[in-house]
Amino acid sequence: MKSKIIALVPAAGTGTRFGDALPKQYLDIDGHPLLFHTLKALSRVSRIDGIAVVLSPDDSHWQRYLADWALLGGKLSTEMVGGNSRGETIANGLHAIATRAGISANDWVMVHDAARPCIRPELIEQFIDELESDPIGGLLALPLADTIKHDDGNLRVKKTVPREGLWRAQTPQMFRFGLLRDALARCPTATDEAQAIESLGHQPKLVMGDSGNLKVTYAQDLKLARMLLRDEQ
Repeated sequence: MKSKIIALVPAAGTGTRFGDALPKQYLDIDGHPLLFHTLKALSRVSRIDGIAVVLSPDDSHWQRYLADWALLGGKLSTEMVGGNSRGETIANGLHAIATRAGISANDWVMVHDAARPCIRPELIEQFIDELESDPIGGLLALPLADTIKHDDGNLRVKKTVPREGLWRAQTPQMFRFGLLRDALARCPTATDEAQAIESLGHQPKLVMGDSGNLKVTYAQDLKLARMLLRDEQ
């Protein structure tokens, strides 16, 4: 039987680094919340069977945008089980979709950051092509192109770090449900899903990403995301 692919979108953050009272996933981009554009890209990929958005239990914004979510079709579901960290949010989301979607240990979970609204559906399709027969799973990533400096703690260069073999992780990251659940139980402080998988001794596959698949973290990122999305229209 063909394995399902469920997209899991952690959107429980408060966006404190962004410096705005509104969580960044709800900031406006061309008349829609940022999160809308992220979910729109995922919803356009036919091989994704469902999209679970993991929200904070205290989220008071999602309901304000019901008209936006209705434009995205019937794949969306929400789980109000977000935690205090990314790992906790993903682990809680996995438990929620296991009880609701009847997902099996061998089904795929594709985790994608809510704050990466510029992901192209074509890139997601290529990502699935690369991983659907892989025994472990993997992540989008880009080889580092810049020279890397290590500081001494006082804003002085301590040394230059060789960049050969270094990659910058992106999302989506896709792994089998059972494997990811076990990995997060073992390594709940992982900063991404691939690190949790690594804690079990596995080697996730690196799939070439795209520089346009940026993560909106600071105010200037939002301006760039707006430009990129307008270029796609």
